[in-house]
Amino acid sequence: MKIFLMNIIYIKISNGLIVRSSVILLLLFAFCFASKKGYAQSDHYTIKTVVIDAGHGGKDPGAVGKSVKEKDVVLSIALKLGGYIEKYFPTIKVIYTRKTDVFIPLGTRSDIANHNKADLFISIHANANNNPKIRGTETYTLGLHKTKENLEVAMKENAVMLYEDDYSTKYEGFDPNNPASYIIFNLMQGINRDKSISLAELTEFQFKTRVGRHSRGVREAGFWVLKQVSMPSILVEVGFVSNPTEGKYLKNNSNQDYLASAIFRAFRDYYNKVEETSVVLKQEEKVNTSVETELEKDIVEEVPLPKTENSVEFCVQIKSSSKPIPLTSKAFYNLKDIKERKLKGSYKYTIGSTDKYKEIVRIQTEVRKTVKDCFVVAFYKGERISLSKAKKLQKT
Repeated sequence: MKIFLMNIIYIKISNGLIVRSSVILLLLFAFCFASKKGYAQSDHYTIKTVVIDAGHGGKDPGAVGKSVKEKDVVLSIALKLGGYIEKYFPTIKVIYTRKTDVFIPLGTRSDIANHNKADLFISIHANANNNPKIRGTETYTLGLHKTKENLEVAMKENAVMLYEDDYSTKYEGFDPNNPASYIIFNLMQGINRDKSISLAELTEFQFKTRVGRHSRGVREAGFWVLKQVSMPSILVEVGFVSNPTEGKYLKNNSNQDYLASAIFRAFRDYYNKVEETSVVLKQEEKVNTSVETELEKDIVEEVPLPKTENSVEFCVQIKSSSKPIPLTSKAFYNLKDIKERKLKGSYKYTIGSTDKYKEIVRIQTEVRKTVKDCFVVAFYKGERISLSKAKKLQKT
């Protein structure tokens, strides 16, 4: 331990800062805290209590886009996610760090999880970047940032503590804007790391394969709220409000359903994985299997998901162009949720997405009030197909 601390003194941060003695004290604190947390999970780990944390709130809006605030998007997704867990896993206790638009101190969020002896902590956020073209989902676990970009995300989320009075005392001298402070997170991965990464990977898998979002993958960074909890935990970034197209997507209530259901399905798969490896519940394997089969049937029927590439997709085409048209163009005035598709060198603009022909006809009737010459088109595996072929594929 002494040798480790002596080496730390000479570590340089990317911007030229040298780690000072104050950071050494933070390292000692982190080491002690990590040891104290070791009791948290055992071989008999099961999931009885889940804490869902909607980031920011109240006087802290989080990331802000042109028409959407992070605090609003993540609260909606958090409540929907909790609702799914409560419905399909009624024996699991769901606790929310906030259910309304109120400010919750960063330390209080982790205290809620620890006080209730939670078995899982899911923190939901939305991202922002100076480059408006950047898009996609990310799921973080606790760790030392490996890229400057990961560090910037952690700094943004940790900056919540600046809204609190005397934050420096409350957070043991941690400075969210000082890269040197983040060395402490190298010691904090600990016993829950593998479980956290497993849930993170399942979450990004669902975002990519079931919801069709661009996944930026699983990452590690130093989030204070993850550092303080004593159970497996992830921090989900559902998209970038700074990207105009993605900001509109995140604001849409149906899309929030899709994102919440994706996180829920990741939770469900993680839960099943935990139950399968639990020493305590192996004797009940036959009973659990039958229950899960019925549960899966209900989930498939009721939890909303957008159509995948392997489904027939009906849409309403409103415009075609040889060059891309900005979705904010006057050409799309009074139209919402427009999707741009590039097909054989031309750009097609569509509204609606469903596998039900009667539903798309209903949508077309509404769209024709604005675009008289719109028409129904069909896609399969990303390619345009005729309506007759689409109907034949559905029959088979």
